[in-house]
Amino acid sequence: MQTRISFQVVRDEVKRRIESRIWPQGSLLPTETQLADEFNCARATVNRALRELAEQGFVERKRKSGTRVKKEPRKQAKLEISLARQIVESQNSAYRYALVERKVVYSPGWLTSQLDVEPDARVLHIICMHYADNRPFQLEERWINIDAVPEVEHADLDKSGPHEWLLNAAPFTEAEIAFCAISADSRLAEFMGTTTGTSMIQLERTTWKNGQPMTFARMTHHPGFRIRTRY
Repeated sequence: MQTRISFQVVRDEVKRRIESRIWPQGSLLPTETQLADEFNCARATVNRALRELAEQGFVERKRKSGTRVKKEPRKQAKLEISLARQIVESQNSAYRYALVERKVVYSPGWLTSQLDVEPDARVLHIICMHYADNRPFQLEERWINIDAVPEVEHADLDKSGPHEWLLNAAPFTEAEIAFCAISADSRLAEFMGTTTGTSMIQLERTTWKNGQPMTFARMTHHPGFRIRTRY
């Protein structure tokens, strides 16, 4: 039985031809039908491959005009949203999770503005710690809009974190991420086992599910934590 060609194979080969100048900047690519015949795959497979390359900045697509190699192709850095457990275990360290605090509250003013929810919206506020070899790795503080994820109110979060639970039970469809450098206050210093004023990286992430505000999370990493991405 002939193996079906995946869109990744088509995408990577088209990208290779662009980067090696087989198809130079500004050139018109073969049609989707022609590429489908060449790769012996469905036209929908080619379409998806070209969509990804357009999103990555390698080609531009215009209806009735076809697909052209961008004159100034650009690469986009991608940041994977990994679980704390996955990051710790990828470093060959022993992972441990601890739930610090969990309570249902009415959305405070700043969160009402941040998430664009009603002032009296009920949210689940969670504070938890992630450890690597029993050393503080990440302090996670998260607010979850119960209207968007009703089942979270009674979810078991004693043994695994809210991020992991959400990805399995109610994955988001959109996310906005911001990074900043902060100085630890006395509360953070106590949680992270360091001194007041220590520099740390803090990540803030807002998520939506089909347009509905879902969560706001603030994750503070241990001193010296580094973020890597590739393009």
